[in-house]
Amino acid sequence: MQVIRTIASIFVTAILVAFIAMNWNRAPVNFWPLDNGNYIHFDWPVGLVALLFFVLGMLPVWLYLRAVRWRLNRRIASLENSLRATSAAAMPSALPSGVAETVPSSPLETPSEPLQS
Repeated sequence: MQVIRTIASIFVTAILVAFIAMNWNRAPVNFWPLDNGNYIHFDWPVGLVALLFFVLGMLPVWLYLRAVRWRLNRRIASLENSLRATSAAAMPSALPSGVAETVPSSPLETPSEPLQS
């Protein structure tokens, strides 16, 4: 999946670079009207204006997706914690009364006395 994403990113970047290179002519951009009827005016290359508005259009979607990812990660962590707490609370009640659970300190530990058959 990472390979497909990389190829798609390279493809979109190549198209964007070609568009900017072919449209490097300057275009007037009126930003904000002033009180005297004029505008704040800039002459910028068309490709740069297109890139700027592409990024501005992508920003709200990116922020939304980051918020969704953050919320889902918090939800997963909460569910894992509740599962851990539930399994820890249910574990001692699973053993019959009077039976002590013995857990070796390491998996390679050998018994002190040999087993007798």
